[in-house]
Amino acid sequence: MANEITTAMNEDVLRRLGATLASRRHADPAVSYTAKLFAKGPDAILKKIGEESAELIMAAKDGEADHIVYESADLLYHVMVLLTFCGLSIEDVFRELHRREGVSGIEEKNARTAK
Repeated sequence: MANEITTAMNEDVLRRLGATLASRRHADPAVSYTAKLFAKGPDAILKKIGEESAELIMAAKDGEADHIVYESADLLYHVMVLLTFCGLSIEDVFRELHRREGVSGIEEKNARTAK
């Protein structure tokens, strides 16, 4: 039961973050970091994803759990900014993860490359 509550709460926080990001889509870039990213466009968002990915890699190499969690949250936030910019949401990612559930990673990758 506790895992179900935790899972629901985790999904809910991602949904709330998605709603917040969507509300910043046309906000004033002078008062919102997210609005500033949206205003700068996809190249700025992709650059931040690259930076956050590199920071996560370095945190993992250092092996500091708190730093790994912090950088993972930064990366997830910026990926969600990109999803929102592209008119997508965490729900789209949830659907894809559910589709992949129980499917071998090798099978899933081969199915993508066969298309």
